[in-house]
Amino acid sequence: MKRCGANKNHHTRKTNMKRILLFTLILSALLISACGGNTTPATSDTYTSPNIPTDYENALPLRNQLIIGTMNLDGGEYAVTPEQAKQLLPLYQALRGTSTSGGSSQEEITALLSQIESTMTSDQLAAIRAMQLTFTDMQTWATANGVTLGSGSGQPGSGMNLSAEERATKQAAEGMTGQTPGSGGGGGAALLDAVINYLEGVAQ
Repeated sequence: MKRCGANKNHHTRKTNMKRILLFTLILSALLISACGGNTTPATSDTYTSPNIPTDYENALPLRNQLIIGTMNLDGGEYAVTPEQAKQLLPLYQALRGTSTSGGSSQEEITALLSQIESTMTSDQLAAIRAMQLTFTDMQTWATANGVTLGSGSGQPGSGMNLSAEERATKQAAEGMTGQTPGSGGGGGAALLDAVINYLEGVAQ
């Protein structure tokens, strides 16, 4: 009888050990799953604005729409206020820095563009959206304001349906001017310099 009792106890201990092992494995699997669920998803290569589209024909990139659109608002009902200019100025200066450093991440640029939009009112953003700014508009603006955007070699297949002048403007806006980082050259830098100068004047 004692031997049967000992065997029974041994069997019980063995069963309990199996249960503990099984519980440990399940707990480990749950922890691994939880850690995996907290992994930050990969950031998109480009920032998609919830306010201003870039999918219409010959559309300017968001950054350039914001720049030219902001300056086009001047003198109108939705012109940037001095208080807004003080908030927008460091954001555009930081964006200017990303165009010359050469080592800025897309996440940094995305954050700056998002902050710029957040600083502007819904009416201002709606007004810029309604402008439907194109590369042709940018060239017209540059000519009217004496801003040299530059030209470049471009990328194969880009600007196939544009005129030579519009293609040069597109290349300049995308920074494809053959300028070395930090030189301050190129259309993107010229536009950023223009909006920074504009905001400095408004903020005073």
